[in-house]
Amino acid sequence: MVNRLDAPLKVTGRADYGTDRNFPGMAHGYVVVSTIAHGEIAAMDVTAASSSPGVLGVYTPFEPLPLRTPTSSVAGKIWVPLQDKEVSYYGQPIGFVVAESFEQARDAAMRIEVSYHRRPARTSLDEGLTTAEDAPPAMDGSPPSLSVLADGVESIEDAFAGSPVVVDATYRTATQNHAPMEPHSAVALWDSDGLTVYSGNQGAHLQAAEVADALEADPSSVRAVNPFVGGAFGGKGVTSTPAFLAAAAARALGRPVKAALSREQVFTATAGRAATVQRIALGADRDGTLIALLHDSTCSTSADRSFVEPTSHGTSREWYATQNLAISQKIVPLNLPPTTFMRAPGEAPGSFALESAIDELAVALRMDPIELRLRNNSAAPPGKDLQWSSKHLDECFRTGARRFGWQHRPPGERSDGDWLVGQGTATAMFPALRFPATVGITLHADDRAEVATSGADPGTGLLTVLSLVGAESLDIPQELITPRLGDSALPPGGMSGGSTATASAGSAVVVAAAEVTDALLELAAAPGSPFEGMEVVYEAGRLLAGDRSMTFGELLRAVGRSSISATGSSTPGEELTKHSFSSFGAQFCEVRVHKWTREARVSRMTGVFDAGRIINEQTARSQLAGGMIWGVSAALHEGLEIEPDGRFANGDFAGYLLPVNADIPDVDVQFVQYPDTLQNSLGARGVGEIGIVGMAAAVANAVYNATGIRVRNIPIMLEDLLQQ
Repeated sequence: MVNRLDAPLKVTGRADYGTDRNFPGMAHGYVVVSTIAHGEIAAMDVTAASSSPGVLGVYTPFEPLPLRTPTSSVAGKIWVPLQDKEVSYYGQPIGFVVAESFEQARDAAMRIEVSYHRRPARTSLDEGLTTAEDAPPAMDGSPPSLSVLADGVESIEDAFAGSPVVVDATYRTATQNHAPMEPHSAVALWDSDGLTVYSGNQGAHLQAAEVADALEADPSSVRAVNPFVGGAFGGKGVTSTPAFLAAAAARALGRPVKAALSREQVFTATAGRAATVQRIALGADRDGTLIALLHDSTCSTSADRSFVEPTSHGTSREWYATQNLAISQKIVPLNLPPTTFMRAPGEAPGSFALESAIDELAVALRMDPIELRLRNNSAAPPGKDLQWSSKHLDECFRTGARRFGWQHRPPGERSDGDWLVGQGTATAMFPALRFPATVGITLHADDRAEVATSGADPGTGLLTVLSLVGAESLDIPQELITPRLGDSALPPGGMSGGSTATASAGSAVVVAAAEVTDALLELAAAPGSPFEGMEVVYEAGRLLAGDRSMTFGELLRAVGRSSISATGSSTPGEELTKHSFSSFGAQFCEVRVHKWTREARVSRMTGVFDAGRIINEQTARSQLAGGMIWGVSAALHEGLEIEPDGRFANGDFAGYLLPVNADIPDVDVQFVQYPDTLQNSLGARGVGEIGIVGMAAAVANAVYNATGIRVRNIPIMLEDLLQQ
């Protein structure tokens, strides 16, 4: 296990995040947001704001900054503020004030008077269920509804009619926000070389391309820098409002501009997780074999229908072996802030519904919930011929049950003084993906090596992974590796999202190491080299031939070179036509519910995960523990409360409940390690998101085990547990 390389900088406050950058003559911007949920801006009186002390510019849809809508290679068209007068949700960015100081910009922004042509706003998912629309095709092209039926079965209804045991229930999950510690922000600086944007994001080269597109600037003149990111979770996958506005204002004013959302604005002027309503029906034989599975899911989405939370497609389509399967995905467009990718999009809320339903079926069958899951363990997604490349979910459950003491779990209520104690479990799965990535390796004459890519490390430990994989691939000590990332000037390293960074960038490191080694060997045998005409091999950082041995640094110095470089690229390939890929896990949770107050507290958690080879157990365990904690947060704490007019009643850190240390016990995280070299040369699969998957269901299942009350909505509230 290796400590994070960036840990000393972060814990001592020496890590420079985006808005930690300051430049001479820097101005400050403040974003103005709407105070209605739906309508059109009729007028914006900026007279008082423009004449306020220190104000340098006031920008609105009536006097906008020169920007256009860019297209992201990951998320399609990206919304850019101030392009029109339409208002689609409360808290939408509609103006930007730039002044000499932050306080001057903020105070001037408060003096802008806005009038609207109001329109009725749709803000309730429940009210919109009767008019829900079919979702657009999924990112992989899958239709919103699909089914797999056994031979001779005419419909999913017939499959249920032939099932001896059926459970059928509806589950609900709340709207959430990423709530990163670092608000969305940017510092933009134009100079003779072009534009540099310092901003936390999940892929520097992606942000540079999006900003260049929005500004209609030469892509080679735009650089994005993000060596440190204070939390992202999918919420910084595309360029933020402050980055677009700061870049455009800096160009207009001819001076650097810093802009950051306030904490309250983070909850509206960004995007979050959709609310969902999910009906799941399970039909089974009396021995627990699944006969039919129905998963009809509906999620909220923004008025422009730009994102779908793929709950049914992300879980029930793949998790269990079943003879008959029918899933559907519908959307309800609402006048609420946009939705987007958020840690395990689809899988996190979808697993709450599916894994709660599986627990309900286990109760109906009077069967151990683990036995039911393993009895229906899939060798491949239903209806697909591509088997899992590597799957050890059964070992995850056996290991977890032993560590957790599942064999001592009582079938019903158990008391400990005034507390009711229950235990629950759930399956976790998350697809093992890769993005195209390129990494550059430079060997230096001082015997050090640099491993560089533009990708981001939003707390995942990628910087440390680059050093470990680089050291292994070059066969030199890790302390001789200098990893670099978070700069679009470096080779494009893909996006730090979808739990892909290690597999994507790490695979590229292996290719780059081979390329730079080949170049080194060619240089060693070249005319004038110390090894001229000899058969040279590379081993442990040294060039060897006959009885001669030199480090690569010694060779470079001997031929008058300061360095030698090469790049390597890796991209998903033909393996996708041969296997299905996923990471797997087993979640265990113990919950205590107070007999009289009905307060619910998690007292123990264990997670055992099959994610291929683990490159660095310390950072991987941290990622998984963080995800499990987020699952507890979703189950017991986290959810935005939406007023009928579209306002968030708890859109700040005071009202938006998140667990603190007192809410979380020690988290037990274990691995079963089987390198999956069918997926990538490292054998590693993602761990960033699977930790959250299934945990909310494990909590809810434990609550049922403790109280006999089945709660089918999260977060679970005190009033949900008052029924007797």
